[in-house]
Amino acid sequence: MHELVERLLKGDKRAAARLITLVDDQDPIAAELMKQIHPHTGKAHIVGITGPPGSGKSTLVSKLALEYRERDMRVGIIAVDPTSPFTGGAILGDRIRMSEVVLDPGVFIRSLSTRGALGGLSRATFDAAMILDAYGCDVVMIETVGAGQSEVDIVRVAHTTAVINVPGSGDDIQAIKAGILEIGDVFIVNKADRPGVERIVGELEAMLSLDKDWRHADEDDDEHWTRPILVTVARDGEGIGEVVSSFEAHREFMDRTGTRKVVEEQRFESIIREMLGDLIIDLMERAVSREELEVMVADVAARKIDKMDAVERLMDRIMDQRGNG
Repeated sequence: MHELVERLLKGDKRAAARLITLVDDQDPIAAELMKQIHPHTGKAHIVGITGPPGSGKSTLVSKLALEYRERDMRVGIIAVDPTSPFTGGAILGDRIRMSEVVLDPGVFIRSLSTRGALGGLSRATFDAAMILDAYGCDVVMIETVGAGQSEVDIVRVAHTTAVINVPGSGDDIQAIKAGILEIGDVFIVNKADRPGVERIVGELEAMLSLDKDWRHADEDDDEHWTRPILVTVARDGEGIGEVVSSFEAHREFMDRTGTRKVVEEQRFESIIREMLGDLIIDLMERAVSREELEVMVADVAARKIDKMDAVERLMDRIMDQRGNG
């Protein structure tokens, strides 16, 4: 076993930080290290925190971390920040806003950039969550950058996804409806000291009422999860305990019903498919020169060959190279 992995499993924070840097930089050794880490994962509860920009996600995550620490739980925080146009890394704004917990030895905070990922998360986020799992965190919170309706990748990584919105943002519910509304296990209306809280809660209830399970589930229903709508003022710590209790209730529900196993399998199927796609692209770039690919694309555009013909020819070239190799 690699020395870094040994240190990680003993709870060495520096080793965890180094390993996350390796996966974020796509270092060649990272894949082998993740193979060694994989058997030691599967214990942490991964919570995704998403919502539109300005909804107070960083403040909420900071307060949630404090509440988890009050419950004697080790916390990992992955703050996904916008990508810096100068360094290509995270801008680090979220970490700065979490000053209340940044010095707590029981809290690990790491900022990662989106790396241009349209769904709001780079693949390094998935591996970073696994590293913090093996490191010994009881819960790993992933705060997304806030990309809007397209930011649904978090459901591929998290066991529990919380969707945040705030009152007074114009057409309130428009900011989170469509795809992002469907991924929520818990809904949080933050900044509830503003006017319009009742309106946004009512709109959420109306939209969730279209969900058959949500309409008919109740506290005694062991088969369905009733997606709660919680109200918070994160800045003042109001409602934070209820949010953590809701996350823990969802965790217990998943364990009791076997949903966690299903979610785990879906998570890994998704990442395996993504990795396979990247591998095929890499093999294609090795097997076919840029000039050859441009000629093939031009032939498809000129209707000389079909796009499926082009794909089949590329696959043949990949297989030929693999066979010769």
